[in-house]
Amino acid sequence: MPQTASVTYIGKIITPYQNTDQCPGQARPENGTCQIVVNEEFAPAIQGLKIGGHIQVLYWFNQADRTALQRIPKWSKNNEMRGVFSIRSPMRPNPIALSTVEIFAIDENILTVTSMDCIDGTPLLDIKPYINQLEK
Repeated sequence: MPQTASVTYIGKIITPYQNTDQCPGQARPENGTCQIVVNEEFAPAIQGLKIGGHIQVLYWFNQADRTALQRIPKWSKNNEMRGVFSIRSPMRPNPIALSTVEIFAIDENILTVTSMDCIDGTPLLDIKPYINQLEK
């Protein structure tokens, strides 16, 4: 029996992408930069983040199809159907996205980071420090 949970959006992600067709497939430095705007009430929580450091950003693909359980990945050479838990598709029961990005600037509650794979205004769920020794 499915259970539910609730989350609080702590901010939003500002990108140049107005629709999913414009979004890059992953967060990569060659795609430029974007901004993470942390809501004012959560701004004290970014204290300690450093320019040049890396963070893991969790965000909500609020326009994704949540009924999809299988997809053919864009990168598939043989059009093989795969379960969404085996690929990084935004279309999944809980459209939680995760990107590891570099911080280029911090201005009060706004972080400028590696461009992310989401449309402008995507809800921000959480930010965690990327600690290389813990991620292996």
